[in-house]
Amino acid sequence: VDESGQQPGLDEDEAAYCRRWGTQHAGARELAALYSPGKRFQEWCCVVVCFSLIAHNLVHLLLLARWEHTPLVMLGVVTGALIADFLSGLVHWGADTWGSVELPIAFIRPFREHHIDPTAITRHDFIETNGDNCLLYPWECFVFCLTIFGTFTNQIHKWSHTYFGLPCWVILLQDWHIILPRKHHRIHHVSPHETYFCITTGWLNYPLEKMGFWRRLEDLIQGLTGEKPRADDMKWAQKIK
Repeated sequence: VDESGQQPGLDEDEAAYCRRWGTQHAGARELAALYSPGKRFQEWCCVVVCFSLIAHNLVHLLLLARWEHTPLVMLGVVTGALIADFLSGLVHWGADTWGSVELPIAFIRPFREHHIDPTAITRHDFIETNGDNCLLYPWECFVFCLTIFGTFTNQIHKWSHTYFGLPCWVILLQDWHIILPRKHHRIHHVSPHETYFCITTGWLNYPLEKMGFWRRLEDLIQGLTGEKPRADDMKWAQKIK
């Protein structure tokens, strides 16, 4: 990433996309400064506990593995990935659309920062990228897969914004659409960021969009609360001084 917050090695369309916002945006600088030592400590605790539980559960699953379990294990893997993708969309939509940075919900700040400096996530280390996702508890094959995909949702999201230096196996997973592809996720970053919220595999984005799922949910919540979707997100996007 260069001094303007852009990444080298991009084609013309990708470069234009990355120039839209960046580290020079006043709101992005203010939001980045809100990342506190207390938040860092919470993320470290979550990562250590979550990966300890994942390791314990993986050993348990391997010890109990039987060939006759294969069909149910495959079903659990696919179902876990689908539900993780849906949950990533639900959390992403909720944090993008409702609430504000002033609320005592620590994970809203990165969502506001991300829309005005999309490449900021590529400069976050492993702890900051994955800390908030490490609050899930593994259980059996279905929940184990759900936890793996859920835990690494933001790592996968980070890779979808990284245009150079990715390992070949990550690019292969993106090309096969096993994890969120880069061009697929760029659809979400067209203002006003109102579609394609699922950021784990992205498999559910097209059907949910065709159903008008997020729009209907927003209409329901606005009707019940009077809150306007993405009001706080737009406030930060317009903060240019």
